[in-house]
Amino acid sequence: MLPKTLCETRILRPLRFAALTATYYNPRMKKPLPFLGNFSAQSFLRTYWQKKPLLIRNAFPHFNGLLDPRQLLALACDPDAQSRLVTRRGNRWQLQHGPFAPEDFPTARATKWTTLVQGVNHFLPAGAELLRHFDFIPHARLDDLMVSYAPKGGGVGPHFDAYDVFLLQGSGQRRWQISTQKDRTLIDGAPLRILKNFEPEQEWVLEAGDMLYLPPQCAHNGVAETDDCMTYSIGFRTPSWQELGEQFLVYLQDRIRIDGMYADPDLKLQSHPSEISADMLRQVKRAIGKIRWERRDIADFLGSYLSEPKPHIFFDPPGKPLDAKRFARAVRDRGVALDLKSQMLCHDGVIFINGIACDVGKTTYRCLRHLADARRLNAATKMPAEAEELLYEWYLNGYVMPAKRK
Repeated sequence: MLPKTLCETRILRPLRFAALTATYYNPRMKKPLPFLGNFSAQSFLRTYWQKKPLLIRNAFPHFNGLLDPRQLLALACDPDAQSRLVTRRGNRWQLQHGPFAPEDFPTARATKWTTLVQGVNHFLPAGAELLRHFDFIPHARLDDLMVSYAPKGGGVGPHFDAYDVFLLQGSGQRRWQISTQKDRTLIDGAPLRILKNFEPEQEWVLEAGDMLYLPPQCAHNGVAETDDCMTYSIGFRTPSWQELGEQFLVYLQDRIRIDGMYADPDLKLQSHPSEISADMLRQVKRAIGKIRWERRDIADFLGSYLSEPKPHIFFDPPGKPLDAKRFARAVRDRGVALDLKSQMLCHDGVIFINGIACDVGKTTYRCLRHLADARRLNAATKMPAEAEELLYEWYLNGYVMPAKRK
C-alpha cells in the first residue's frame, strides 16, 4: 500500500545520472553517436528515421532512470501533470485520467497496471537534458518526454502510434514485440486503441540503458518483465494534414478581410423558397475565392501553432520580479534559460515562443535563435537592446529566467 503522504512530494529529486551530459548535437555532425548505435545523426536519419525500427543495446551506459517509482507516482498525483492509469483484469481494460490519489493505484496481483505521466521534461531538469541528445531532430517535431511505470505484467496492450518514438529503458526490464502488419482492427469497446489481431514479428527484452526507435504506424506491445519497470518515451509528433488544415483555417479567421456584402437587387421569384438559388451560390463562391494566403502566412501559423502550450500547461510569473535593470545585470552575470515548459521556434526573422510571434531585427534574431537552439544563453553572449527588452517581457510572463549558477 502506497503511503498517503505520497502526493505531498512536490520536489522531485532525480536519481544520479552521471553518464548523461547536456551536449548539444548539431544536425550536421557526422561523428558516430553511441546512443544511436554508433550511427551518425545523418546516417540514422537517412537509414532509419520514419523508415524502420532500430534496437540500440546500451544506448546510454549506466542509465537507470531519472526518477524512482515513488517519485513518478507522486508526479501522477500532481494536478499540474498530465497522467493516466491503465488497468487490465483478464481481457477487460480500464483507463483513468489523473490527478490521482495514492489509493487509486492497484495493489492486487490479479490486476495488471501501468501509470503514464506526460511532459516529465516540464518538471524535471534532467528530463529536459535528456531530450537535448535528440536535438538533431527539429524542435518543431518534439512532443515531450513521457515516463511509464508498471509492476510485472503491466502494459497498455498492442497498439500503434502516429508519432516517432525512442523507448529508453530505465529500471527493470520490458519485453517489446513489434509488427509491420496492415491489419488495424481494434478491440470493440476498449477505452484504448488496442489491436485486436496483433501478430508480433520481432521481440526483445530491453534492460536499463537499452533503447528502441519506432517509426509511426509500427505496431508494438510492451510488457513489464519485472516489478518497478520504468520506460522513458521520447516522442515526436506527426500531425495529420487534417489537423493542420483545420487549425490553419482557425488561424486565418482573424486575419482575412473580404470587403462588401451579399446583395440581390434583382431577386427573382422562386417556385420553392426553401431552395438555395444558383445566384446565391455564385456570389458566395466568388467572395470565398478572394481568400488568399502566402508562404509567410503558413510559416507564421506553423510557428505559432507548434509552439502553443498544451491546454493543461500554465506559466507562473515570478513572485517578486526583478526590475528591468536588475534582470539585465542577472542575465549578464549568469545568462538566461528557458522555463522547462517553454517551446521556442524560429523562422525568417520571426521568433515564436509559446504561441506568440515576435518579428525582430537580424541581430536579435541570431541571438534569440541561439537561445531557441540551446534553451540557454551564457553570460558572455552579447545582446542587442531589442533582445534584452523581449527577454524581460518574457521573464515577467514566466517564459524565461536568469540561469542558475553552475
